[in-house]
Amino acid sequence: MVRVTITPSDLWHHYGRTRAERDREVPDTFHWIWSQDSGPGPEVLGDLSGRVVGDLGAGAARHAAHLVVHREADQVVAVDASPGQYEMAGGLFGYLLPRLRIVSSDALSHLKATVGTYDVLYSVFGALDFTDPRELLPAAALALTPGGRLVFSTLAHYLSGAPAQPDVVSAAVPARTPEGEATTMHRWVLQEHVWVKVLDEAGFTGISVDMLPSAVQGPRTADTLLVTATRRP
Repeated sequence: MVRVTITPSDLWHHYGRTRAERDREVPDTFHWIWSQDSGPGPEVLGDLSGRVVGDLGAGAARHAAHLVVHREADQVVAVDASPGQYEMAGGLFGYLLPRLRIVSSDALSHLKATVGTYDVLYSVFGALDFTDPRELLPAAALALTPGGRLVFSTLAHYLSGAPAQPDVVSAAVPARTPEGEATTMHRWVLQEHVWVKVLDEAGFTGISVDMLPSAVQGPRTADTLLVTATRRP
C-alpha cells in the first residue's frame, strides 16, 4: 500500500465552504474575538489610508475584503497556503483587484520574499497560530517597514479549556484531508508572557497583550488574546 502524504496547506480545504455557498458579501464588520460577534474592530490596526497591509492566513479573505471596502487601505494582500482557500477567496472577492491581492503561499515564505514591504501585518486566528513563532515573527519584523505594526488574535487557552502553554510548544489539533480522512495539524496556543518574549526576541517593541473574554458560553468557546507590537526602527 502506498502512503500518500498530505501537506499542511491541504488541511484547510473544507474550511468555510458551507458559508461561501450562502454568504458571498463583503462583511460589514471585522472582529478579533473568537466568537466573531463583539469586541474591538479594525480600528486597532490604525489609519490604513495609503498603507500596504498583509493578512497572514487570510482564509477566504473576508477580513481583507472588509478592509478594502470599509477602511480605505491602499492595498491589502491576503496570504494563505491552502489551495482550496485561495480558490474560494478568488471566487468571492476577486473583483476587488487590484486593491485586494490574493496570494497562494505559506506566510513564512511570503514574508521572506517581501522584506520591507508592509506597513501593517495582521492575523485573525491565522498563520500566527499555525506556524512556529520563532520562525514567523522574525520574518514578519523584516517584512514590515521600520515602525510598522503587527496585530494578531490568538487563543488564550485551548478550546477544551486546558491552559495555554508556558513555553513555545505546539499541540496536535484535529483536521481533515480533502478526502475527509481524520488527521492533525500543529497549533501554537501560548501564554501571554511567552508571546511577549518571542516578539521581543524577534525585533518588536511596544508589545501589548489584551485578554478579550468570550462573549458566549458553551463547548469550544474560548477567550482571545489580542496582541499588538511595533517593529523596532
